[in-house]
Amino acid sequence: MHEQLPFMLALVAAIVLIEMLATKLRVAYPVLLVVAGLLISFVPGLPAVQADPDMIFFIFLPPLLFEAAWTISFKEMKKWWRIIGSFAFLVVLFSALSVAVLTHYFIPGFTLALGFLLGGIVSPPDAVSTGAIMKFVKVPKSTSAILEGESLLNDASSLIIFKFALLAAGTGQFIFRDALADFSWMVVGGIAIGLIFGWIFLQAHKLLPTDASSDIALTLIEPYFLYWVAEHLNSSGVLAVVSGGLFLANRRLSFLSSASRISGYSFWNAFIFILNGIVFMLIGLELPEVVAGVAMGYW
Repeated sequence: MHEQLPFMLALVAAIVLIEMLATKLRVAYPVLLVVAGLLISFVPGLPAVQADPDMIFFIFLPPLLFEAAWTISFKEMKKWWRIIGSFAFLVVLFSALSVAVLTHYFIPGFTLALGFLLGGIVSPPDAVSTGAIMKFVKVPKSTSAILEGESLLNDASSLIIFKFALLAAGTGQFIFRDALADFSWMVVGGIAIGLIFGWIFLQAHKLLPTDASSDIALTLIEPYFLYWVAEHLNSSGVLAVVSGGLFLANRRLSFLSSASRISGYSFWNAFIFILNGIVFMLIGLELPEVVAGVAMGYW
């Protein structure tokens, strides 16, 4: 711990400096962070970075998605819900199918099941990356709402494709009825969990004698709790966090005082900035390890 602490503090300091440079250059700071992480990874003597996927999913993903759900325009999402829904499910499925067909055709021995497995990984746009980049790109409000809304909702379709492609690749069996049932539970269950516990948290904010500090503490607990409950019920933790976040964000004026909103905005801005910075820096730091692993698997 004592050996890693200076490295982590230096990492946060580097993130702050890179963000300042990105602002001066008028470019999206996540791009510079990935490049900087890649360059830092080549510095002799630094330990190889191997991030635990479970840590990334549970520590970083819930608050990043929760903040994205609070900042996205709910009015625009309601307006464009048909397009967002088709992009999040139909387009992801079509993309995975295209990847499966192309890899099966061009790569000898690559079965359709393996192709769908790869398609389930690469087809959905990442919600965190989309939200971070869109803050620095000037696009119409409707386009921004569609892209960010789609990136928040495509988790269910990609996960179900991945799950059943993995099953088909391992056993050679695919049961459409089971796939449809799991897909339905992942979507409906995730949204229901988010709405139910979002309502419970809303009542807690209203009934408890909270102040700005306690309100912020509760909003910090909420995304982790929603994600944990949904994942333990084999549903979509991402959809639970997103639906719960949208539910609370659309009612923020009814349970958060002006002091809580102002203080919470400042806290979440700083918190998400650090989390985003660490995530994108880790991507760059891990690139050499990923490339080396791919090369070893190829040879």
